[in-house]
Amino acid sequence: MLEIKVVGLGGIGCALLPPLARYLHYAGIDCRLTLVDGDAFEQRNLPRQAFRAAGNKARVKAEEVAQEFPGLSVRAIGEFVTPGNVADLIRSGDVVFLGVDNHRTRKVVSDHCERLADALLISGGNEWTDGNVQVYCRREGRDLSAPLTRFHPEIAVPGDGSPADASCDYAVAAGAPQLLFMNLAVASAMLNAFYAWQQGGIRYGEVYLDILAGRSQPVERRGFSE
Repeated sequence: MLEIKVVGLGGIGCALLPPLARYLHYAGIDCRLTLVDGDAFEQRNLPRQAFRAAGNKARVKAEEVAQEFPGLSVRAIGEFVTPGNVADLIRSGDVVFLGVDNHRTRKVVSDHCERLADALLISGGNEWTDGNVQVYCRREGRDLSAPLTRFHPEIAVPGDGSPADASCDYAVAAGAPQLLFMNLAVASAMLNAFYAWQQGGIRYGEVYLDILAGRSQPVERRGFSE
């Protein structure tokens, strides 16, 4: 059974989850969908996040998905990803959609995936009208594309905190405004990468997006296998 993890149920995660769950359900893919987030929904997030009830984001969204798609196996883990729990949350063979808003967690997940034999990590991030999606794929202990840290020093040496640390640096970063339309664009690009991987046709390691310029620019990162 394919294990699919959605880490982060903020603006990107909320945009990504409904079409992902619908696709998995109606395509009849034998999988388990795990939602991971230690945060709780706040009213200030309403402009770009949709939750039917208050509470932990992962648990609320898991209930929503289970109600709409009762045949889909879904579970919630109400925790932030940390160096201490990442090995339990993400295992070899997993597909990971990473929609967090801090570089420290991106590094933790990417570094862990480098130690696995097989993994597909699709990470998305954005500012107000631009953003990017990174695709890190390992197969049989070999990198087919670059880990998140290789071409991004801000991830390799993160200057921010993680929500698990409850640090002041993280609080400042988390308060940066985001646009719903940009969240949707990044989520769509992440799903496109997943579908391309399923079809065996992915040929890029990163995509840069700019919704004002109408631009979606794929980049073939060094080391990606044909």
